[in-house]
Amino acid sequence: MIRHLTSQDYSQWHKLWTDYLAFYETELENAIFKSTFKKLISKEHPNQNALVSQDNDTLNGLVHFITHPHNWKSEDIVYLQDLYTDVSMRGNGIGQALIEGVYKVADENGTPTVYWLTQDHNLIARRLYDRIGTLTPFIKYNR
Repeated sequence: MIRHLTSQDYSQWHKLWTDYLAFYETELENAIFKSTFKKLISKEHPNQNALVSQDNDTLNGLVHFITHPHNWKSEDIVYLQDLYTDVSMRGNGIGQALIEGVYKVADENGTPTVYWLTQDHNLIARRLYDRIGTLTPFIKYNR
């Protein structure tokens, strides 16, 4: 089942997001976990959102997404920032269901453009992305 993140999900969400960040060799301070979670479930931060995949009482996947304006469009667009499925549950369609959940929310909100980034060597994820998205020729730069 795909659903919105709730205040009762903190401990399971924390574990999933920790595992996701470990994949990208990243660690964050606990204060960031707390502030991000608070924003993801708060009606005061409607542009930051999260969906989770739940089986019985266990969360096994998450997706974070951010709605923001775009200068080339009259409507906002959606940035799918984080997507993670528990390693033991991969291959069961959870990643696809989470992305489709974001697509559904975006469509309901009149923000049909959804985009995301991944590392070029993330081949397993890219097989999914190639099926449900369109690869663009853009290259990302950071300051």
